[in-house]
Amino acid sequence: MVNWSSPGELAKDGEAFSRLMHALLGLYVWEFATSLDFDWEYISGKKKFRWPMIFYFANRYFLLFALIGIAVALNVDSVVNCQALYTYDQVFGNAAVGLASINLSLRTMAVWSQAWYIVVPLVLVILGHWSLLLHGILLKAEYVTGTGCVITKTNNTLLAATFIYSMAFDFTVMILTAWKLAFPTSRKDQSRIVQLIFGDGLIFFIIAFLANLLATIFMLLDLNAVMSIIGNVPAAIASTIVACRVVRRLSNYTSQGAQTFGSTLASTLAFSHGGRTRGGPSVSMQDKEPKGVHVQMETFAAVPDSTPSDHSFVQYDVTGKIVGSGVAFDLEAGDELKREF
Repeated sequence: MVNWSSPGELAKDGEAFSRLMHALLGLYVWEFATSLDFDWEYISGKKKFRWPMIFYFANRYFLLFALIGIAVALNVDSVVNCQALYTYDQVFGNAAVGLASINLSLRTMAVWSQAWYIVVPLVLVILGHWSLLLHGILLKAEYVTGTGCVITKTNNTLLAATFIYSMAFDFTVMILTAWKLAFPTSRKDQSRIVQLIFGDGLIFFIIAFLANLLATIFMLLDLNAVMSIIGNVPAAIASTIVACRVVRRLSNYTSQGAQTFGSTLASTLAFSHGGRTRGGPSVSMQDKEPKGVHVQMETFAAVPDSTPSDHSFVQYDVTGKIVGSGVAFDLEAGDELKREF
């Protein structure tokens, strides 16, 4: 049986923790770099900045600052204040976890059309979440010659309570979102935003919940000081990535509109009483050429209110009846039409 408290096991766990953190840093930097064009659209003013984007930007950059701090702590080769360094990492890391939950809950509020009976309870839950996240210093670290910064003690009780709360919070917003998507109160509630989240956004809520569940399991097992927190950073990164992707997806929806995400209209014949109309193709037939019937397809038609002065022009309504013509033409003469085409 493994002795998780032995010095040899702690050394192996510390090495595994270091390698995992470097891999996760690379993953997050890749995700961060590939989405910088979205950030630049707001920084350069191409898109209008709105207050919910504060949580988006804070979430992304706070986690980046925390991961840089962790990388520094794992690679120091001279005496430094390890406690201050890990306190910095904890503050920004916990803030990233809280901001990710806020970003997901804001999407849930949007799905429920900002109904007060959804917004008020979620705001109260958010405040309770942050009271745990900013409760205090939950780990101790010190510099060990030849090794670097080493975590020596963790407050597992409060850490477990924090991640259980985060897991329950993410589960709640996931259920609320799934309920609204699956059982809309009316047909009109099935807006394009609802369809969009149902199509590819609900999985983001599930990933955030599972990431916090994994961190909670390691916390409750309490194997040693390193293994107790080894799931914290993966949970923070997973929650941040999926929350920010939800924000970017819905922001692109609102800026591009229904032309991109809405369903296309079926092709139909467009008719109007006058003016320039937009719709499906209109059909007009003329009998000026004796050899056959000329069919002209146009995506935009300008039809005057009055009957055209050219009496050889044949105009039809939606049922196929002639509404204006100087020439008699029988639509039911199918044999003649077949010979012409």
